Amino acid sequence: MSESLSSPFMSSSHSAPGVTTPRVAIAGGGVIGLAIGWQLAQAGCAVEIFDAGTPGRGASHAAAGMLAACAEAEPGEETLLDLNRESQRLWPAFADALEAASGLDVGYKETGTLVVALTADDAGKLRHQHAFQKKLDLPVEWLNAAEARRREPHLADRISGALWCPQDHQADNRAVTTALLAACAKAGVRVHADAPVARVVTHAGKARGVEVMGELHEADVVVLAAGAWSRSVDITPARPLPVRPIKGQMLALQMDPAAPLLRHVVWGPGIYLVPRADGRLILGATVEEKGFDETLTAGGQLALLTHAWRAVPTIEELPILEQWVGFRPGSRDDAPILGPSEVDGLIYATGHHRNGILLLPVTTKAIVDLILSGESHPLAAAFGAERFQPRAAAE
Repeated sequence: MSESLSSPFMSSSHSAPGVTTPRVAIAGGGVIGLAIGWQLAQAGCAVEIFDAGTPGRGASHAAAGMLAACAEAEPGEETLLDLNRESQRLWPAFADALEAASGLDVGYKETGTLVVALTADDAGKLRHQHAFQKKLDLPVEWLNAAEARRREPHLADRISGALWCPQDHQADNRAVTTALLAACAKAGVRVHADAPVARVVTHAGKARGVEVMGELHEADVVVLAAGAWSRSVDITPARPLPVRPIKGQMLALQMDPAAPLLRHVVWGPGIYLVPRADGRLILGATVEEKGFDETLTAGGQLALLTHAWRAVPTIEELPILEQWVGFRPGSRDDAPILGPSEVDGLIYATGHHRNGILLLPVTTKAIVDLILSGESHPLAAAFGAERFQPRAAAE
């Protein structure tokens, strides 16, 4: 394999010798679709991206940008943890490449994450989580209350302890989206807004392009990266994907950028708080199985503010800057769907649930390498759509 393909992210605008450069149509203009399109265009592919609305204004806009592979590690998700940790490792190189290509800052900050226990019961659960993390040899440290408040003085006085996750960082998801749109434009990607893909057009068992508002856009490869909206695309004869929208309400408060209340990402019971360089403090997020319901509710917003206030009481003086709803793309097992489909030339990059920003670099690399060289990423192999087929066939 050539050097340009063996490096994590390509910086050359030319394809490697001997590598094919197919025409690619991507359904979905969120960060996943944009990043794949950018990297393929840099390799010399002709790329078109189609978004049903405004590119980058779906889950990519609504997210918090946490890269919390260690803090979110859960029993039964060890295989997903490996993928998350690999993507975490790739993030610095990805951020550097994107900033170089776009000329824009993506807000990648290596400040670490605190997971806070407010009560003795919280501390018991957190110590159990810490034991699991230690078993997996994750870089996580237990802090007593005083040590936690030395890192974040505005934490509640009576916290019971905390986990310190020094490798769980953050990126500004909206800045990443803006940078990806700029990088795509510079690389020659054609990005279409208000252009919903109705179906993947196939012939003789192979994808031939996409149908958009009655018009065929021919392509050699089609990538389905439509997030929570993936089931709206007809992929027959491939089986429908088990991807559904999971509603999340969020809000942002305004801190003083010169004297922010928080400098690290902080998790507390029922809440996470993500400080931005411009003074925004992101609070999230509810988890609601309500389809594409865009309603902001008093109960959802009250829950976020109450949980945040219990962890950091001084937020009560901060003005509310923004409130919004986003839709996570959840698969049946809450893990991503990556790689080939039953249809030759149709590739999946969807179902990332709460980890879309975290998994951005490894998803991009896995899908781009698969398209350009036919190589499958070893850590992505467990996340193919075929894992759902026995149950899907019975539905």
